[in-house]
Amino acid sequence: MKLILMRHMKSDWDGMTSDHARPLNPRGRASASKIGFWLENKGFLPDLALVSDSQRTRETFDGLAPYLSRNLVPVFTRALYLAEPAAILAILAAHRPAPTSTVLLLAHNPGIAALAATLVEEEPRHPKFYDYPTGATTVLEFDGEIGPHKGKPLGFVIPREL
Repeated sequence: MKLILMRHMKSDWDGMTSDHARPLNPRGRASASKIGFWLENKGFLPDLALVSDSQRTRETFDGLAPYLSRNLVPVFTRALYLAEPAAILAILAAHRPAPTSTVLLLAHNPGIAALAATLVEEEPRHPKFYDYPTGATTVLEFDGEIGPHKGKPLGFVIPREL
């Protein structure tokens, strides 16, 4: 199984009534397209997308969507909003993806960053891996059970590099 662990793109802080309702800013919308293109180019195309239901994660997915399978229908869930690593893994397990699946988990820090750091068998040699800035995306491959230090890193990217 492959896991794509993605933090939402850059959001807008101006005039929002709640954190959950914050949209992407123009840079964030452009970054979503760049990351979508990167995923397509690398062949990291999800069969399942589990996405926080916040406005910024929904908009991030919308920016990725033109580069992903047309048949991919995202599962938006409140449970991923600001979820901790254990909760993210529980949501993944509840969806029972096939061992040959590629799953996109699109969520928030600190949970998505902590999950990436926990799952990698060897961290990517990238100065921003532990910062996990907006748009940070890690792709991991698992030969069997998903668990701490069992994920082989296939890629890590941040939008500014694209």
